[in-house]
Amino acid sequence: MKKTILVFSALIIALLILFQLGKYSFIAGDTSIEFLIASIALVFLVIGFYLNRKNSKNLVLDGEGLDIDKIKELGISEREYEVLVEISKGLSNKEIGEKLFVSESTVKTHVSNLLVKLDAKRRTQALQRAKKLRIIPH
Repeated sequence: MKKTILVFSALIIALLILFQLGKYSFIAGDTSIEFLIASIALVFLVIGFYLNRKNSKNLVLDGEGLDIDKIKELGISEREYEVLVEISKGLSNKEIGEKLFVSESTVKTHVSNLLVKLDAKRRTQALQRAKKLRIIPH
């Protein structure tokens, strides 16, 4: 959590510096407003790509021995799969919500969807079925 706060703090500081440099450059008449807007948009684009790449590495869909086709066949979304993996680690709905940055009620919705898709009545049954179907690591 501290690392996330530091990264976003550094990002905000860098953007403020970019805005200030852009303001001074525009006031001095060295650059046009279109160039400044394009520069700022480019910075946001690069940051977005970086954060997306970093977050996509956390999702372990290509694990060894996992049946990816079965996940797709069951209609389990990426977010539901993330919740299922966190359930397999023994986390509560509140802990899963904090880790995935979603509300506890959203986690409950994903768990309910997983129970239906895995034809289970409880989380433990869902985990047993998921392991039997080889869609989560043992």
